[in-house]
Amino acid sequence: MAVSTGTAGKVWRNWAGNVTARPVRTETPASVPELAEVVRRAAAEGLTAKAVGSGHSFTPAAATDGVLIRPEGLAAIRSVDPVAGTVTAEAGVRLSRLNAVLAERGLSLTNMGDIMEQTVAGATGTGTHGTGRDSGSIAAQITALELVTADGSVLTCSAAENPEVFTAGRIGLGALGVVSAVTFAVEPVFLLTAREEPMPLDRVLADFDRLTTENEHFEFYWFPHTANCTTKRNNRAPGPAAPVPAVRGWIDDELLSNGVFRAACEVGRAVPAAIPGIARVSSRALGARTYTDIPYKVFTSPRRVRFMEMEYAVPREAAVDAVRELRAMVERSDFRISFPVEVRVVPADDIPLSTACGRDTAYIAVHMFRGSRYQEYFAAVEKMMIGLGGRPHWGKMHTRDADYLGSVYPRFEEFTRLRERLDPGRLFGNDYLRRVLGS
Repeated sequence: MAVSTGTAGKVWRNWAGNVTARPVRTETPASVPELAEVVRRAAAEGLTAKAVGSGHSFTPAAATDGVLIRPEGLAAIRSVDPVAGTVTAEAGVRLSRLNAVLAERGLSLTNMGDIMEQTVAGATGTGTHGTGRDSGSIAAQITALELVTADGSVLTCSAAENPEVFTAGRIGLGALGVVSAVTFAVEPVFLLTAREEPMPLDRVLADFDRLTTENEHFEFYWFPHTANCTTKRNNRAPGPAAPVPAVRGWIDDELLSNGVFRAACEVGRAVPAAIPGIARVSSRALGARTYTDIPYKVFTSPRRVRFMEMEYAVPREAAVDAVRELRAMVERSDFRISFPVEVRVVPADDIPLSTACGRDTAYIAVHMFRGSRYQEYFAAVEKMMIGLGGRPHWGKMHTRDADYLGSVYPRFEEFTRLRERLDPGRLFGNDYLRRVLGS
């Protein structure tokens, strides 16, 4: 068996550029047996081992000074089974490729987040989600997973096989082992009609319960320093497909949402006093549009403007009060916020470390343009969110530790007990996991 030779000394950086690591070496195993050997060798040498995806997390969840395992060699889509309604993809498959392959076969995931550059293991392992009245995170769509544990064993996990590992491992933070493959439930491809339109924030908040109840997928973006929102409602439709015309799509999604918006953020970073005026213009830049297309072309959008992000999950019933409190805090502060606040919802699930574990959930995400001073704004938002029993997104910036997290996750100890059994020597540990999970 050939095992990949590691490369040493290279600095790894995440997408946002706020996390760096210098591992002893980087390994790119090309098969599950090679991956198991990489894990065994790291353990024998007394090194830690961490798998990294595309680096879209804002936390150092994958950072290591030991062995960094990259997924490029584990990028096969092993099977697509329309009869069983499943697809099995190796850890390094990017969501963009998975979605394209499924569409070619007439299949689709039920729900997804708004970007596609993540790997399947990275996206599920940190709890990536979209918005949905009835459908939850990407991890909630997992029906089986394959995991390489600290002794080099390969576990196949499902509701029927190693069920306790399956239950917790769907969102595992890389703490239980290295996920080598994931099986998702899929369904025949369907059409979604997206209705995007501006709406005053007061109206959105007054109608929030109705909007989230009447629509399969509802989200909104509020522009701080304004009373304006952009709303998006996605619902299944019989067709026919009516995609966004190419020119309109380029103007809205590339020119305005990326090119012009980036330029506006750069002006705001240089001259913060200009941000409220820029926000008023930005909040009116995109008009209403309606289009119908296959799911991943509706759920996802290009994200080329780099930013820092914090996101908290709060009880669904606290969403409106939380946004009102956030607006009041911004209005009475000296903060200058160039990025919109994003609000989404998902139903409760049964995954121990899911931010939606055991409760219907609303997500409130705040962003700042990369290079801007975000610390005070994020600290103020975090203080508000923890007052509501908020749970931070595992892949986005926060300061919470195991003591706090154990108080807001009802099944937290279930996860940490399993971690103790699977990785007592903390082969897969790092500073981030020590903070959020304990020693």
